[in-house]
Amino acid sequence: MLINRRTMMQGSAGLTLASLLPGCTEAALTEATMPDGYEMPLESEPHERTFMQWPVNLDVYEKNSLVKVQASIALIANTIARYEPVVILAAAEHHAATRKLISTDVELWDVPTDDLWCRDSGPTFVKNAKGELAIAHILFNGWGDKQPHGNDALVAERIAERLDLPLLDTGLVGEQGGVEHDGAGTVLAHASCWANPNRNSASEAEIGEKLLKALGGEKMIWAPGIAGKDITDYHIDALARFVGPGKVLIQLGNEVDPGDPWSVSGHETLEILQTATDARGKKLEIVRLDDPIDIRSHQHDFVASYANYYVCNGAVIAAQFGDKTADGRAKEMLQSLYPGRTIEMLNVDSIGEAGGGIHCATQQLPKK
Repeated sequence: MLINRRTMMQGSAGLTLASLLPGCTEAALTEATMPDGYEMPLESEPHERTFMQWPVNLDVYEKNSLVKVQASIALIANTIARYEPVVILAAAEHHAATRKLISTDVELWDVPTDDLWCRDSGPTFVKNAKGELAIAHILFNGWGDKQPHGNDALVAERIAERLDLPLLDTGLVGEQGGVEHDGAGTVLAHASCWANPNRNSASEAEIGEKLLKALGGEKMIWAPGIAGKDITDYHIDALARFVGPGKVLIQLGNEVDPGDPWSVSGHETLEILQTATDARGKKLEIVRLDDPIDIRSHQHDFVASYANYYVCNGAVIAAQFGDKTADGRAKEMLQSLYPGRTIEMLNVDSIGEAGGGIHCATQQLPKK
């Protein structure tokens, strides 16, 4: 059975943070040591490269599903590689099989992985005023210990070692897919995936302070989200994205569907955004995009998120779902939001069926 990120998993993977990082205790790992002066640049700023992870864990995927997901990861990597360098992280034993699917332009690094979600388990790169890079270490625990993550929990640490970058302890457990930063001090998140005892036993206010420090933010905007309905506890990047300072794209139908908790929560987030101000004290500019309706996939919990796109050097990599009208509108919208970039719309339905999207599968390394 495929473990779907949109399906709440019961039980625990049986792993603790202390067991994953030998020589450290959980108390020591969660002590905030993040220095001031670092900031996560907006995704549309220039990149050095993109990181992605190769999914291999047969405790997570059925074999046939894994083959389809690997093909989609290869398609995304090969597409991005036309615009900027791409590194796929995989244990050396998987390199020969991986190389059969990926372009020679895509580099392979010997970093063992379990699953594909590099946005969540990969490194959060930050930069200071001198242009020096570091990794704001947000500890990954499998979305609250819902999925095996023995290798994925160590990806950020191993990348820091390979790149010889400081690994800065944020005092946070969570995932970068659960937070958005506009590159100018405004941070947005659903509280359901942060102020949740399966990740952090602290108040929303305390967690918000740590997120601001980790990402270089000044203003925290919280929306409630939904806990327990999917494995991520409702990551913001499937719903709303910062396009630029104070500007948000949100994908949401016009009417609230009272029987759909995602619709109810999404409109609740929209209402909060409509009354919020950014770090500069200005009202947010909100751009809305409709959901697709006539899509290829018939899976009931399929993630059909145009908002879960990735911005790389010279292009925007987004999903298309087979609804020609909605896909066309999404492409036009993205082109208007990112003028001068090529909009690449890919069929990666297997990743939507696994519960995520293209943004979830990618992680940018900013240029110095």
